[in-house]
Amino acid sequence: MHTLTVQVQDNVFKEFLNFISKRKESITITKDKNLDYDPYFYERQNELQEIRNDIKNGKAQMINHEDMWDDMDNFIEKL
Repeated sequence: MHTLTVQVQDNVFKEFLNFISKRKESITITKDKNLDYDPYFYERQNELQEIRNDIKNGKAQMINHEDMWDDMDNFIEKL
């Protein structure tokens, strides 16, 4: 079995549903609540996982909260 995310143009949506209904024994449609809130949920999730892996592997470094605000303050002063 394969899982896909499908975007269907409005003008062919009824035709698409008709196609699916004719094959309902082999096709299941479920609504993903994550995509209701954020259409790019899974792309963002993968990106976050890559960032976390880079931090764990030492390819990237996290800046602590205080240092980040110090850097922001310095940046704003230079403007």
